[in-house]
Amino acid sequence: MITAAYAQTMARYNRWQNQQLADCMAPLPDAALTQDRGAFFGSILGTLCHLWWGDGMWLSRFGAGDPPGGGIDHSTDLFSSRSDWQVARAKMDARIMAWADGLLDADLAGDLTWYSAAAEAEFTQPVAPLVVHVFNHQTHHRGQVHKMLTEAGVKAPVSDLPFLPEVP
Repeated sequence: MITAAYAQTMARYNRWQNQQLADCMAPLPDAALTQDRGAFFGSILGTLCHLWWGDGMWLSRFGAGDPPGGGIDHSTDLFSSRSDWQVARAKMDARIMAWADGLLDADLAGDLTWYSAAAEAEFTQPVAPLVVHVFNHQTHHRGQVHKMLTEAGVKAPVSDLPFLPEVP
């Protein structure tokens, strides 16, 4: 279905997008980032916190480190400021890059079994679609942030994959 090269490209895309979001958020005060904007996870920062938490959960399921603390209900209030989020996000993106760079195509075969506290159930599914899910989840929530930034009067970043810089 997918290859390790796909995961590596998407990890680079994720890092690039998060760097661009951080740059775009710079002119906004923290209050604008924490303002409830009616999104599923409330605010810009709340959505970015949830995304960070989700990335950490999936990486832990893939055997790439410990899970983040707390559950999905508290995933929106992990960082109280842009600067705290930026530091944590850069570390998470490096973790995602290291995980993806270490993947072999064979690692994407087979099944993964995990327990979801949110669903209160154990699941077993093929690994490859779960990896695709992680990158789709990132794109989905960054799209919500893009919309909220636009509504806040900020020019949101370019998000088209064909414009991903060729820097590793």
